[in-house]
Amino acid sequence: MKELLRNLPVRLGITRAEMMAVTALLLFLTIGGIVRYGTSVQEADRLIREAERAKFSEAEVDSLLRLAPGIDLAEVEEGAEASPAAATDGRDDAAAARHPARVPKSQFTGTVAFNRASAAQLQQIPGIGPAIAKRLLAFRAEKGGKVRQFDDFLEVKGIGRKKLELLKKHLTLE
Repeated sequence: MKELLRNLPVRLGITRAEMMAVTALLLFLTIGGIVRYGTSVQEADRLIREAERAKFSEAEVDSLLRLAPGIDLAEVEEGAEASPAAATDGRDDAAAARHPARVPKSQFTGTVAFNRASAAQLQQIPGIGPAIAKRLLAFRAEKGGKVRQFDDFLEVKGIGRKKLELLKKHLTLE
């Protein structure tokens, strides 16, 4: 093998210096390919992490579901049986419990008495999905069943100033 490498420049008709230059160029080309592959893998990993972190807010999901053809956003009342559409969509009971049907919000313009409201009634308010409704009910229980001022809602995860203004429009604190 060593003899073949020594005689290669002679067989190719190039000098040893030219052979060293070709070898160096091939080495740099190989290293460049490896580095480029490594950075593209890192970039792909970064993009995947960003995509996993990107989540839709509940309001965005609700609006997207309203736009999707063939999806029925049946109104769910607390303690009521699942709608026939939900029963036939192939989900098992555990999956249905984890992902309850959303209540349509586009028609709701009234007010809800927060201190007596159920989760289904809270979900009628635009921007309030099952998760935030559940947090609001837990917050009400934590406050002894009565919330006296709207600013207290800022303690609830997912409620900021914008959502607080929305709650002021649709909730009463009787």
